[in-house]
Amino acid sequence: MAEPLAYAILAGVFAGVASGYMGSLMVAKRMALVGDVLSHVALPGIALGILLNFNPFLGAFAFLLAAVAATWYLERSTRLPLDAVIGVMFVFALAVGVLLTPQPDLLEALFGDIASVAWLDAALAVGISTLVVLLGRSIYSGVVLSHISEELAVSAKVRVGWVTFVYLFLVAVVVAIGIKVVGTLLVGALVILPAAAAKNVSRSLSRYGALSAAFGGVSAVAGIGLASVTGIPAGPLIVLVGTATFLGSVFAKRIGGRHA
Repeated sequence: MAEPLAYAILAGVFAGVASGYMGSLMVAKRMALVGDVLSHVALPGIALGILLNFNPFLGAFAFLLAAVAATWYLERSTRLPLDAVIGVMFVFALAVGVLLTPQPDLLEALFGDIASVAWLDAALAVGISTLVVLLGRSIYSGVVLSHISEELAVSAKVRVGWVTFVYLFLVAVVVAIGIKVVGTLLVGALVILPAAAAKNVSRSLSRYGALSAAFGGVSAVAGIGLASVTGIPAGPLIVLVGTATFLGSVFAKRIGGRHA
């Protein structure tokens, strides 16, 4: 296996696993589209990285962190719904990002370029994705409980504000990693599709999170593999594999329901 393909698969599978795992929380909280919205918040950071000749990933990550901090503060201080606050960030960042991103680089920013992953990118993807899953696991029950009832979470000694901030931070991290794999335009699908598929065939919360992570990793590997054979960009293929997985889960749920 050629080194660039090995690096791409390594980065893709870990990014897919982390995205799928965090996606299970986002779907459970009925915030499935937040990942898609946050991905566009990263666009101005990518543009600045290109214009000022530094790693666009760092620019994307910085803008995502700033958006998470602002979102957390506005949600706690104004009591506006979280999706409404993120929506405000989305429209502003998308407009600024499109205006700043040089035209030749816009396509890569929107659809990603997993083929250009180097060994350092792959190592960062492995390390960061592993930390995301470990931290996500530590706050998983608190996030779910706070979604069911904030009062119940407080009575169970869950620090709701802190848990919400960590949750948003981890979402921002997986979005930043996913942008390299599928681009800003498609990264929401890397989060949503595995979780939606897992929800169709899961009967417990722990199985749901594990299956979502597995579906994310499999979608990434299959999409990158198909891209290496067909020459088609990996990002759209990863999304198509994820969509096929979701449709398969719908079919499996119907078959399972008939035999239940």
